[in-house]
Amino acid sequence: MTLRAVLYLSLACLLVGCVRLGGEVDPLSSSEGRDAARDAYIQLGLGHLQQGSTERAKEPLKKALEIDSSSADAHAILGLVFQQEMEPKLADEHFRKAISLSRGEARLHNNYGGFLYEQKRYSEALAQFTIASEDTLYSERSRVFENLGLTSQQMGQREQAKVYFERALRMNSSRPVALLQMAQMSFEDGQYVPARTYYKGFSRQSKQTPQSLLLGVRLAKVFEDRDQAASLGLQLKRLYPGTPEYQQYLSEQ
Repeated sequence: MTLRAVLYLSLACLLVGCVRLGGEVDPLSSSEGRDAARDAYIQLGLGHLQQGSTERAKEPLKKALEIDSSSADAHAILGLVFQQEMEPKLADEHFRKAISLSRGEARLHNNYGGFLYEQKRYSEALAQFTIASEDTLYSERSRVFENLGLTSQQMGQREQAKVYFERALRMNSSRPVALLQMAQMSFEDGQYVPARTYYKGFSRQSKQTPQSLLLGVRLAKVFEDRDQAASLGLQLKRLYPGTPEYQQYLSEQ
């Protein structure tokens, strides 16, 4: 049975009543039943969102809020739904509601920061990521520091960005974005050996991007590895022929 089928069965049981030994029970008559129904609707909405259907996600999330208007999770997921639908005003509203209704969960601040970053509201994004980073027990704290690094780069704070990326890698040495950005900055600083180490780490963890392929070509040339330079150059031509990175690659030949 699929996860969706299980969720639908759970909802059916919760909303029409399950027959127990003592007879039929109204699941919404108790706080436990209402909480279970709310959570089932939230999980159903999240499932639709993860499958790329924002339209289908809205109805169960709406029902979750009808049961519990103070559900931070329902508002948080609606924020993601409206972010995906390019409705920034509604997304901002639901992200803010989620944060105000929660107990300062790092996850919610990180998600809101991601939305603000997408909207190019970098100083506000930095503030949200900073709040999220203060939760030392947050399981995705390395991702938060990665986000802080990217935001600092956008704000022209290069050295501070490097500090954030280094902290992200101390928490999780496999963070691909931090590895690539550290490789790029190390290369720009003429620190080619560290750049190559970071680049190799990135290549083990992630698929190549236009930026990584161009950087790989440049590093291969520094270390006089002509075969590697040619191989990465061909990948750049085949996978990303219309990108600025490929045009830059051609200009450097």
